[in-house]
Amino acid sequence: MAENHNLYARFHKVFEDRLDKILLVTDAGNGYRYADIESESARLAGFLAAAGALPGDRISVQVAKTPQALCLYLACLRGGYVFHPLNTGYRADELEYFFSDAEPAVTVCDSRNLDMIGPLVQQLSIPHLFTLDGDGSGTLADRSRDTDDAPVIVHRGKDDMAALLYSSGTTGKPKGIVLTHNNLYASARTLVQAWGFTEDDILLHALPIYHVHGLFVALGCVLLSGATMRWLPAFDAGKVIDLLPQCTAMMGVPTYYTRLLASEGFTGETAAHMRLFISGSAPLLEETFHAFEDCTGHRILERYGTSETNMNTSNPLSGERRPGSVGPPLPGVEVRICNAAGTVLPGGETGNIQVRGENVFREYWRMPEKTAEDFTEDGFFNTGDLGVIDEDGYVSIVGRSKDLIITGGLNVYPAEVEGIINDMAGVRESAVIGVPHPDFGEAVVAVIVCAPGATLNADQVTAHAKDRLAGYKAPKHVAFVDELPRNTMGKVQKNLLRDEYKDLFRL
Repeated sequence: MAENHNLYARFHKVFEDRLDKILLVTDAGNGYRYADIESESARLAGFLAAAGALPGDRISVQVAKTPQALCLYLACLRGGYVFHPLNTGYRADELEYFFSDAEPAVTVCDSRNLDMIGPLVQQLSIPHLFTLDGDGSGTLADRSRDTDDAPVIVHRGKDDMAALLYSSGTTGKPKGIVLTHNNLYASARTLVQAWGFTEDDILLHALPIYHVHGLFVALGCVLLSGATMRWLPAFDAGKVIDLLPQCTAMMGVPTYYTRLLASEGFTGETAAHMRLFISGSAPLLEETFHAFEDCTGHRILERYGTSETNMNTSNPLSGERRPGSVGPPLPGVEVRICNAAGTVLPGGETGNIQVRGENVFREYWRMPEKTAEDFTEDGFFNTGDLGVIDEDGYVSIVGRSKDLIITGGLNVYPAEVEGIINDMAGVRESAVIGVPHPDFGEAVVAVIVCAPGATLNADQVTAHAKDRLAGYKAPKHVAFVDELPRNTMGKVQKNLLRDEYKDLFRL
């Protein structure tokens, strides 16, 4: 029989020799062995099958970060289902699109959101809806309790879909990113080696698990190396400081590191037991890099990835970690810089970053034209990021050709926020930009032109956005102007707006 490329089959080989070892410990001190996670994920996989889910069916999940949520992810892998994680801040308008496009066979949500999600599930004729709450309870747990935990691992091919993530474009509909079992395995295997993960590691996991960073990068490194996790439901600087002496590695977004540096209890002694701090999902300021080294003696390892590719480059574990750089390409990943015409540029020149490798996603879900647009004829993916490669092969990100804001490590696409604001009574037009923020990296700012005779205030705009979008997408500042700056072709000059408001959050 052909090799089973199911990602869980890869994890299972690691689990078999470590069933009695602790895989994770919660912030409440509850420990879960590899055997516990193995058994519970098998039970959930069997329950989904009994409910009628078939390999390839999408399982849409919007739940809190719990050990049970981890088991649900692993159950989807082992059952051959497609895991479709959703940001816990998404509101009804956002969820309606994701559900209608993904067409899940099963939706799992927090019971607190049933009033919002229940009607959508009924409206879209989604066959099953279960709940999973922050304490691990809910109908999913109740109804699966008597299901047999036979260790099924459905056979999957290298190119079979394992996960479906959505990454909105600057215009048009959100794009579903098809990630295969081999995409996720290839990336995790490379990172375990590149970052030196072993079964002796204890990772401080404070990231969300609806995002590539916490879901595929962090979990992949742990589960493929047989390591252990200290598991926090969310980042809390005080709890992180308390746990760091018990850990060996931490992954975070730049906001985590700026908040640690701002905490009185964070010292070099706190980090003395650590071997590695990794940063990603947003640019790490050089001043943060140097301040962290001055405080702890550790040079943060910055790396670069995207939702479509997982990890592309990384500063070295052993070697020079350069502030302001995301390091050389990882083994098995090709990175090149091209101009707008697609011509490959020599080292030292700035252009579009393109990548190729087993880590790169298969396609956009049901968008063949967009897939063809974003891939070159020789199989490189256009990331939409602008960068430069120096003479030593180190990559630096210098900008984004896509009009993207990264706030607290999460992506915000201005067109989506502008659409919500422009639908508001009294708004003639708006421009949404990102400006530097000392905590979040970037903050969302809305610049609005009111309709003739209309009067609005910032609180009204923010409340309107929060009612329809995840909270992190809502503007942290609203400015009202008579006209938006435009070029001779009538295009709004957002670069001028970013320059005008760049010091808005400066301390």
